[in-house]
Amino acid sequence: MPGTTTTPRKAAGAAKQPASKKVARTATTKKPAPSKTAKAVAKKTAPTLLSGGNPQIPKGYGDAPVQAYIDAMPGWKRDAWRRLDTLIEKTIPGVRKAVKWNSPLYGAPGDEGWFLGVHCYTRYIKVSFFRGASLKPMPPGESKMAHVRYLDIHEDEPVDEARFATWLKQASKLPGEKM
Repeated sequence: MPGTTTTPRKAAGAAKQPASKKVARTATTKKPAPSKTAKAVAKKTAPTLLSGGNPQIPKGYGDAPVQAYIDAMPGWKRDAWRRLDTLIEKTIPGVRKAVKWNSPLYGAPGDEGWFLGVHCYTRYIKVSFFRGASLKPMPPGESKMAHVRYLDIHEDEPVDEARFATWLKQASKLPGEKM
């Protein structure tokens, strides 16, 4: 081409910056990848929420896994169930606790079964009385299983704690479900 002093090849090469400057620029803009240990710690501190916001908590026996479940419950559900967990402990001294299938379970002292289970859903907490059909009055939620009755706890509906405590006392005296 008349009037040009560089060839197209040199012009393209001249537009490139030296490799050392590129490295320096990318080194300051890229964040280092988190280590596997940091990922493991983050995983331990923030449980995965399954569908409906149900916390994924490893199977375990005793109060600690149940408290981990409660701590991981989303939003208003955490405070609501913490209050009811305390009511369960006051109503049934020595209550046994466990987390199985990502749900807290409660059992009467000295019984190998469970009388109550809990599960989070998107808009409510489902409390399962495993022998709920024997409770007077029966909890309102029906089940496909003949003996099971449910209590659904919603954000804007207060729980009748006196009735709940009555159900707890009755349920803890019935044979527990083996799971």
